[in-house]
Amino acid sequence: MIRTLRFLLQLFGLAARMRRYGAIRSLTHIEMVPRWAPTTLRILTFYIPRKVSLPDDDGERLAAALAGMGPAYIKLGQTLATRPDVIGHKLAKGLTALQDRLPPFSGALAIDIIETELGGTLADHFSSFETDAIAAASIAQVHKAVTTDGQAVAVKVRRPGIEGRFKKDIALFDWLATLAETHVPTAKRLRLRSVVDKLRETVSQEMDMRIEGAAATELSQNMKGESGYRVPVIDWARTGSMVLTLEWVDGIRLADSEKLQAAGHDLEYLGERVVQVFLKQAVRDGYFHADLHQGNLIVEEDGTIVAIDFGIMGRLSKKERRFLAEILYGFIMRDYRRVAEVHFDAGYVPREQSVEEFSVALRAIADPILDLPVEEISAGALLAQLFATTERFKMQTQPQLLLLQRTMVMAEGMALHLNPKTNMWQTSRPVLEGWIRDNLSPEARLADFIVSLPRLLERLPTTLERLSEEKKTPEVEPIVIEKGTGTLGVLIIFALGIVLGTYLTAL
Repeated sequence: MIRTLRFLLQLFGLAARMRRYGAIRSLTHIEMVPRWAPTTLRILTFYIPRKVSLPDDDGERLAAALAGMGPAYIKLGQTLATRPDVIGHKLAKGLTALQDRLPPFSGALAIDIIETELGGTLADHFSSFETDAIAAASIAQVHKAVTTDGQAVAVKVRRPGIEGRFKKDIALFDWLATLAETHVPTAKRLRLRSVVDKLRETVSQEMDMRIEGAAATELSQNMKGESGYRVPVIDWARTGSMVLTLEWVDGIRLADSEKLQAAGHDLEYLGERVVQVFLKQAVRDGYFHADLHQGNLIVEEDGTIVAIDFGIMGRLSKKERRFLAEILYGFIMRDYRRVAEVHFDAGYVPREQSVEEFSVALRAIADPILDLPVEEISAGALLAQLFATTERFKMQTQPQLLLLQRTMVMAEGMALHLNPKTNMWQTSRPVLEGWIRDNLSPEARLADFIVSLPRLLERLPTTLERLSEEKKTPEVEPIVIEKGTGTLGVLIIFALGIVLGTYLTAL
């Protein structure tokens, strides 16, 4: 009872904030919100004055309201910006303007945290340290420093005392999501609790600076040898749960196209590299930089793009990568039947739905987009339309694919900012064709099977034992194996049969 009252008080505080910023009307865009809810909130908060100057866009009003509610609400807004299926495309677009910026805490406090976390004094680790933060966000702020061995570095220090507030706010979000999934059928299909789970995962990762460092290291290893792109080196000796130290990067932010052009950089090349690098991360590696706004990419003097800030990362399984590559390539080739079949093969659309009707629906959304001039075609917009259409065919929401779609929109936006005539299909096609050739051809599938064969053989005795314990039906006659064959011989014969069957199927 006390817990419920505490949640209701938190909700009232949120409603009051939304009233002040004229954001209550934004709830009318969310299908699952009962019609009576916005009116009720207006009545309960009627005495709270509204700000005089407010943006016209409802999504931007909601973003302004959330920005003042604290770190958890900023992260919630950023997460909801990736879920237009939950809040509608208009609100999702408005929330993309939500900036994760907060006033910095004192440099003296940052030094205390560094000394507590790393041990010793600041001088034991850094020969110089700028006490004024160069950037401050909801979870951490960044200081420029030089290590005792002369390396210029960026030192990211976590805000003190934010864990408790995050836990309290996320508990409220989880309570609301559970309530909605219990009483609103649409909410259950949209998996609202998965939104909160993703938020909790993102926040817990960003809370521990070592996890962000590990994310940067994994991305760096995946992209090793990739020309024109790199990740800063992590200084693990000066990194802990509350402090992350990494190589300082000098250059021009990708957002500043005028400075890039004045410095002699090829803007068309940079735009293409952003898109292709993102697709390689997503499709080839299954691990991508998901906070891909222009402020997080810096261009060095030689034209190399350097990524920074690895708090939000996306991960895709092999199944999800195949799904992504095949649907994008299917759209490029306008093979809508194949795009529809991929949804069914992946198990995302229930079997009782019609493949034919789904392929017609895909054509209806894709042809108007693909018939536009090449520079106006957006793969991100196409995926957004696709995910909206799949709702009619009872497709369960896949949050990781929605995060990818949002990141793809960011990558496209940067490419078009640098070169408005960027041909997204032409830029994407080599990456997609290469991955499909290397992973989905008959030869590639056979190679994958051969690699997994030892693991299959290892599990085979257990599988056969389990099958032998099941009750045999009268219609099935047991297979008799000669006594001299032996267990190993049985396994080899069985495995060779599987290999041959797989190879013939693949041809």
